[in-house]
Amino acid sequence: MTTATKWAVAVGVLLLAVIVAVLPNRDGTAPAEDLGPARAKAALAACTAVTPGQALAGVKADCLGDGGQVDLAAAVGPGPTLVNIWATWCQPCRTELPVLAAYAAEPGAARVLTVQVASSPSDGLELLAELGVRLPAVYDGDGQTGPVRSALKVPPALPASYVVTPGGEVRFIDNPRLLADVAQVREAVARYAA
Repeated sequence: MTTATKWAVAVGVLLLAVIVAVLPNRDGTAPAEDLGPARAKAALAACTAVTPGQALAGVKADCLGDGGQVDLAAAVGPGPTLVNIWATWCQPCRTELPVLAAYAAEPGAARVLTVQVASSPSDGLELLAELGVRLPAVYDGDGQTGPVRSALKVPPALPASYVVTPGGEVRFIDNPRLLADVAQVREAVARYAA
């Protein structure tokens, strides 16, 4: 075997190894990363199953708290529930998440479910831990779309929040778009849940 042939074989083997490492698994997903330590650090509330609402039935997402897959209607529950869509790269989201956590801690607050999008789950868990936000959170994938975003018709600008009414109707909170303080959250939930 000539030196050129040996080099060609070595480069081919190396290229094949890179392709195998980068390509998704046969089911179309990337290799799963171990999120156990990040989950422990974030200490999120579980996405417990409760009485499902109708509008989001059948929409599946991964619970960031325990890694299990949940039906979004079950995670939302009977309502009213505030559903907040956020990403780690979104600066307004970083401002809004602690406000939502403070609201959720108030007596009589509606349930709050957060949906991480367009960023990796490990980055999301790290951010939630850093912010001290312990709300239930589901993961809708790191691509440009996912089942939750499709079902809710999420606009491209984040954050985006919705109220799921006790009857299961989903209402987009368009005023204000950014919930900057607990009073705004309380008022928006009351107005959109009515």
